Amino acid sequence: MKIAVEGCAHGELEKIYNCLKEIEKNDNIKIDLLICCGDFQSTRNLDDLSTMAVLDKYKDIGTFYKYYSGELIAPVLTIFIGGNHEASNYLQELPYGGWVAPNIYYMGYASVVNVNGLRIAGLSGIYKSGDYLRGHFESPPYTDPTTRSVYHIRNLEVFRLKQLTNDIDIFISHDWPAGITKYGDENSLLKQKPRFLDDIQANKLGSIPSMELLNIHYPKYWFSAHLHCKFAAIVPNTNNKQQVTKFLGLDKCDPNRKFLQIVEIDCHNSNDDDIKFEYDLEWLTILYLTNHLLNVKNQVHYMPGQGGGDQSRWNFKPTEAEKKSVLFKLNNSLKIPNNFVRTAPPFDPALPQKKGQLSFCINKQTTELCDKLGIDDPSALLILLQGGSIDEHSTYQDPQVDESTACKNIESINNQDIIYPQENHDDASINETSFTIDVPVIADEQDNKNESTVEQSNLSNQMEPNAKKFKRRNQSMYTE
Repeated sequence: MKIAVEGCAHGELEKIYNCLKEIEKNDNIKIDLLICCGDFQSTRNLDDLSTMAVLDKYKDIGTFYKYYSGELIAPVLTIFIGGNHEASNYLQELPYGGWVAPNIYYMGYASVVNVNGLRIAGLSGIYKSGDYLRGHFESPPYTDPTTRSVYHIRNLEVFRLKQLTNDIDIFISHDWPAGITKYGDENSLLKQKPRFLDDIQANKLGSIPSMELLNIHYPKYWFSAHLHCKFAAIVPNTNNKQQVTKFLGLDKCDPNRKFLQIVEIDCHNSNDDDIKFEYDLEWLTILYLTNHLLNVKNQVHYMPGQGGGDQSRWNFKPTEAEKKSVLFKLNNSLKIPNNFVRTAPPFDPALPQKKGQLSFCINKQTTELCDKLGIDDPSALLILLQGGSIDEHSTYQDPQVDESTACKNIESINNQDIIYPQENHDDASINETSFTIDVPVIADEQDNKNESTVEQSNLSNQMEPNAKKFKRRNQSMYTE
């Protein structure tokens, strides 16, 4: 498979897809999958835009709404994780992942999916220690603090990802794993960005939980964005000298930036042109087994550990019997359904624009998955915790319900330059190195002399637990 990996999308989908189109045309190749590493900005309308954690003067509706409305259709299967500049209210409807538009799939707070047999894991958001142990308590309308805390990763998702046992081909995170710079050309980085020296020495540049996950799983590839530069590194497996993780951080979608990389990876199921897009059975089983750990309160919430005083279960690595039980719940099919549904009106530049009152919306995709697995929707728990009614948050009637795949022609790209704010330290650019890949790259050529290279290598490749269905009378069990 030929996979396009993109750094921070910043809502510029038309330009990104146009780049892919030009690559396919000029190099006579077919790109099978686009992976976006966060700051996707799936803003459907001005209400969504108001939830984005950027200064008002930099809030731009972007072009995602065209794909959401059906005016345009994504020409390639696109999967993405969340970053720290997102339409948080929309993404919160899909905590376990789902379609945000036809052919565009969000991976949720964290998840694992399989594309033609490639196992892809993702973790949305960025790491902030102050919110890491808290529940998913945020709800729209957001306050200024919750506009930011809503995209901070939580220990629940990291704990769940640590339960995975099978090999991971690709891992996606928004911020870099902490300490990753020492595995690349750190000296070149510091020559261009000397102000990062203190953070690197203090191991504050990047995400500590992400590096923990890397050191557990050693995926074949790890892709990130956030720091607005291109940087490559190779992390050896300390327990297996034959195994390494190839890390690549990419820039933002902006002129003269290295924001896109094409990689060719051997996959297990590539005999035809149809993309096989499936849930990961081990991941779904972990979701099911750890449903009782879900917390939606603004309080510290620890994950179970081996040294705990009680005899409760702390290891949730699924058994074969548990996976078989979950597969039965899905009627023995892991295919991800094409069940995209609109839950808000799309932006229309021809109409007068006004903001509405932000509130939770229950997404049918999440409801269907939760009902099948017997797990809880965090949004539903929050609504009930606040004394609301789930029915009142599931009432949007889509006037274009039959048009979700109506448009087949992709409009031409407006090549107008994009202007973005100078980011704070969390989003700052740092120097880049790169590994060489024998397929086309959209990149700035000015710094090629500073790049170090590494060779490319292809990828080769009990009884059912007792599910507790959430009921309002049991609310405290899930939220305390």
